[in-house]
Amino acid sequence: MRMPRFRKRNRDRKRPPLSVAAPRWTDGLSDVSIAGDPTAFPHLARTDLPAHPTTVAGYARLVREIAADRARWEPLVRYDALTRWYARLETGPGYEVWLLSWLPGQSSGFHDHGPSTGVMTVLQGELTERALTAGGEGSRTLAPGGLRVFATGHLHEMVNAALEPAVSVHLYTPGLVEMNQYPAAVREQRHRVH
Repeated sequence: MRMPRFRKRNRDRKRPPLSVAAPRWTDGLSDVSIAGDPTAFPHLARTDLPAHPTTVAGYARLVREIAADRARWEPLVRYDALTRWYARLETGPGYEVWLLSWLPGQSSGFHDHGPSTGVMTVLQGELTERALTAGGEGSRTLAPGGLRVFATGHLHEMVNAALEPAVSVHLYTPGLVEMNQYPAAVREQRHRVH
């Protein structure tokens, strides 16, 4: 008896190897197959975003820009009769910006900022800075528009010695993780050492 001959179907035939490798994730499990090619969507790779500051001049520029943008910070201001009020306005790689309000008589106490340096300005009202230096204790009044730059280890106190509320903005780099308080006895001892 003669056996019937079966014809091979297309899927059973051997195919020649492809010269270009097929995509590894043809089942839709790669980022490109799920989301598409990011270069095909310009809004995903924007280049017009502002650069984050990395220098004292850049930090000072940012503080000035925030100070000039009253619509950005003024609606956020609150006053607290028991303590200074503050809110973080912005963070970036290696820095953070804080908005503070001060009622008459409110003070930060003598402190440093740990490993942080900073830039600050008064937005409205005025603040008095008392600083402890090798030459002794000095003070200065800070009015709106002026910038104050301070380095790591700067020991000072900010106080609203005026009769009107005050608002200030402070940038710390790196972000503020430490604020050491110095009572009078410790300040005297530290002053003698320096």
